[in-house]
Amino acid sequence: MTTVSVGLMEGSPAIEVELIGTFSDAAGGRVGPGLRRLSAETVLVPDDPASCAFAVEGVTIGIGFHWERKERQTFRGALRILRRGAGLTAVNDVPLEEYVTSVISSEMSASCPPELLKAHAVISRSWLKGPSATAPASPVAPVDPGSRAEIRRWYGREAHPDFEVCADDHCQRYQGIAEAASPASAVGEAVRATEGEMLLWGGAICDARFSKCCGGLTERYGTAWDDREIPYLTSIGDGPPQPGADDPETWIRSSPSAFCNTRDLELLGRILPGFDQETRDFFRWRVEYGAEELGELVRSRLSVDLGPIVGLQPLSRGPSGRIFRLRITGERGDVVVGKELEIRRALSRSHLFSSAFVVDREAGRFVLTGAGWGHGVGLCQIGAAVMAAEGRGYREILSHYYPGTVVERG
Repeated sequence: MTTVSVGLMEGSPAIEVELIGTFSDAAGGRVGPGLRRLSAETVLVPDDPASCAFAVEGVTIGIGFHWERKERQTFRGALRILRRGAGLTAVNDVPLEEYVTSVISSEMSASCPPELLKAHAVISRSWLKGPSATAPASPVAPVDPGSRAEIRRWYGREAHPDFEVCADDHCQRYQGIAEAASPASAVGEAVRATEGEMLLWGGAICDARFSKCCGGLTERYGTAWDDREIPYLTSIGDGPPQPGADDPETWIRSSPSAFCNTRDLELLGRILPGFDQETRDFFRWRVEYGAEELGELVRSRLSVDLGPIVGLQPLSRGPSGRIFRLRITGERGDVVVGKELEIRRALSRSHLFSSAFVVDREAGRFVLTGAGWGHGVGLCQIGAAVMAAEGRGYREILSHYYPGTVVERG
């Protein structure tokens, strides 16, 4: 049985856990149900994996994003507590299919249409085992704010020395068994129906990227990460062809027909987790800043003091309109920023919804009108959910977002 090691939290002086059922520790002793405050290294293995679980207090989700918060979460499998220099690390060792069950009901809602859950089960396995595990991050160089420097960064899948993946959005959301509990039958059936299935290209497991909402056009791989093309991670329309899609200004200011352009609040209520439902108007959105406010954002986020900002100039865009090179000009100098995630970080206290935006000046303020939520590469989660609600099967959904790929058991 394949097991996945998931990092639940790091850097804690002690970890509050409630054991549900009886566990065995590393010394061969048995630990019964109840609350425990763990402050030393230990390993707890469930006596009965099917009925035992453990709940961890204060797990942070959405780290660095606008929905960041702490939750109590419940997990199956074994619990390892490791002591490191910064404090304690909690690691959950869990069977692969149990991991996938949690992921697909954490990334989206357990009440999603079954074909969406199946599609997500396939790509969540593929993401875990495919090329994203070794995708590089960019080198980071210091910046001289007066030198017309360029900050060019992208973020690979983070290397964790103590576990394979973290439990948060930086890897895949893994928020325990509670999210899958209702309705458990739909989530469990989706995992069982696709057990072992992976997304393949040329016989190799695909780099199955996904984001929340593409905004009507998906993005190519190289806009967000290193400069190479991946044939199945190209830009495709999330719906019928639309006039103006080749002109970012026109496209972003419009509201084209697309699977992810849904106003069905009942459907959104079924497919989005509760905290994602707090985010509205993500297909098209708007934010605004004053010049000094924007300058302070750039200083705090990039450690570059440009003073009050006087200009934002898109230099390079991907096919979905996402900017991957942006010149930011202030009263004390300028800097070019890329790629897309670094731009989103630079212009927000957390992250902009996406880097697909146009810039206007209104009454001395910068107004950003944007499209989509996330990097836009690969599967569009909301678009895929709408496709499933319209009766499309999971293989058709995957073929749409990853053209030329096939689904096979690994």
